[in-house]
Amino acid sequence: MEQPLLEKLKQKTSEKVTAALGVLTEYLKLPSISAQNFGIPETVDYVARMIEEAGGEVRILNDLGGNPVVYAFFAAGEFGDTGKTLLFYNHYDVQPPEPLDEWKSDPFIPIIENDALLRGVADNKGDLVARLTAIKVLKEMGGLPCNVKFLIEGEEEIGSPNLEPYLKKYKELFAADACIWEFGGKDEAERINTVAGIKGMAYLELTCEGADIDMHSSVGAYVDNAAWRLVQALATLRNEQNEILVDGFFDGIMPPTEEEINAVKSLPFDEQATQRLYGLKRPLITAAKGKDPREAMVFNPTMTICGIVSGYTGEGSKTVLPKLAKAKLDCRLVPGQDPDHIVACVKRHLVENGFGDVEVTSLNGQKAYRSDFNHPFVKHVMKTANEVYEAGCVLAPNSAGTGPMYIFGEELRLPIISTGVGWVKSRAHAPNESIRLADFEQGIVIWHTC
Repeated sequence: MEQPLLEKLKQKTSEKVTAALGVLTEYLKLPSISAQNFGIPETVDYVARMIEEAGGEVRILNDLGGNPVVYAFFAAGEFGDTGKTLLFYNHYDVQPPEPLDEWKSDPFIPIIENDALLRGVADNKGDLVARLTAIKVLKEMGGLPCNVKFLIEGEEEIGSPNLEPYLKKYKELFAADACIWEFGGKDEAERINTVAGIKGMAYLELTCEGADIDMHSSVGAYVDNAAWRLVQALATLRNEQNEILVDGFFDGIMPPTEEEINAVKSLPFDEQATQRLYGLKRPLITAAKGKDPREAMVFNPTMTICGIVSGYTGEGSKTVLPKLAKAKLDCRLVPGQDPDHIVACVKRHLVENGFGDVEVTSLNGQKAYRSDFNHPFVKHVMKTANEVYEAGCVLAPNSAGTGPMYIFGEELRLPIISTGVGWVKSRAHAPNESIRLADFEQGIVIWHTC
């Protein structure tokens, strides 16, 4: 991009930021929590108004179940290429805000602190407003360089269970030449991080039921304890060396190419900065075996206990033997793994190890996906990012996180790259999630040229 044009875009963006922050603040007040089915209709209405105010055509798709999918279309300007279309993927739902006592303020009353805006803003509301603001700026500067579409769903945070039918039915409506995905941000060295793929997931709930009621703990002398039994069942899934022990878990994995391995080895990683960022109390689990954490993050599947609930967990003591114990388990998957197969393997493993009474329920299943990170569009976005961001840009074959990218790739057959307005301390999915105001402004600038 020519420097005078870049400076003009920055100036125009700066003029729009105050108004954009006002729009974003109102958006953040809406508690669009898909996991609790809370605040969805009001949020859909607000998203539609944002699109219309930016001069776009909007359609609310709600004929196939689940939370509505929002479609938006912005036509290329007079001198734009009407034969090319860019698709943006975003979502309007957010995670539940609990634990509430760790927030600095009401989680749905946004505040600005140290030039950062707090609430479910990094994942994903800040990115949507940045992209719509970029469209407004370009329209004022002569029009869009190509057609622009948006697919904005409301169930990403619960695994997008109803998105695939919409993509199949409305495949032509969402057809495009390339896609910008929903998220991304800066690392500890202020480099903008981009990815051309995403991990999959098998999210399970394990339930062990031992009785109809909680009992006095003294009966533990002869009554089995549901909590102990669940812990023992969980311990058979992964050993002390953090190795997953489920037979068949690694079936079908597509080995990374030499080019992908080299790309990952070139990614920056600062172990001490990571320790400080999260306040880690133990060494990285890759350290014991001398493994590269970058390769583990991109190429290795995982099995994580996300939560355990049983018995009494309040203040003080209550001597009970729990009737029930539950655990949430997520498995991040790599290309070639099938979430349904993972569920079947875990069920079979528990039966074979004497825990057939532990019920396994699948809550979310998505396949991993890697786009072609050598595609000219991906290279174009990288070039633009390196021009906009002083510290430069890095590209990974896939994120360690999960989203419905696989069905986009399968149905729409287009290159996909993801980046956004987050930063290393955005704390996505955690209390006080934030974006910095300067990153929000830079994020608007980069979308002008993608």
